[in-house]
Amino acid sequence: MLGLKMPTDPRWLNIAEKNLEEVLIDHAFCEQKAASNAISMIVQYPHLTDLVEEMTAISMEEMEHFDMVHKELQKRGMKLGFERKDPYVHDLAEFLKHHQNDRSRDVHFVNQMLFAAMIEARSCERFRILSEELKDEDLRKFYRDLMESEARHYTTFLKYARKYGGKVDVDARWKDFLAFEATLMDKYGKQETIHG
Repeated sequence: MLGLKMPTDPRWLNIAEKNLEEVLIDHAFCEQKAASNAISMIVQYPHLTDLVEEMTAISMEEMEHFDMVHKELQKRGMKLGFERKDPYVHDLAEFLKHHQNDRSRDVHFVNQMLFAAMIEARSCERFRILSEELKDEDLRKFYRDLMESEARHYTTFLKYARKYGGKVDVDARWKDFLAFEATLMDKYGKQETIHG
């Protein structure tokens, strides 16, 4: 369903399981950034009423998830810590920035939607791994619930790319983006972060 071309290296789970605190801290900030991204869409596209409504709902849901992860950290006697950089997200953004020969508003909009969709897709895939394979039963259930909403968000961003992308061939751009993202998987899956 997600369309990802390369699965996460199975060894990532072992790395993550050895340092759940780092995974949870990174995850909390992923949720906060996702909420901020949805709010940014509202600011940039206030004339797209249905998009504004959907992004409002997503931003609220992402902040609820942030709160859930923060509470999970506290429950385990851990603290939030400071935000980590996300090289995976940086690499996705750089690809979109340098692989577009058209600087139109429609292309920019589609790129923003595809960028968000890709992050949600990979997060969903990682949450599925955690929900199925973690030894910690409570965390397995925690990630199962979150995985379902990530999948919804992924499809939402693709839907709006197609709806408001004008004459942009969204499916072709998505296919190229998926192919690029697959090349990143040689580099990622080696750190105790959601995308690392």
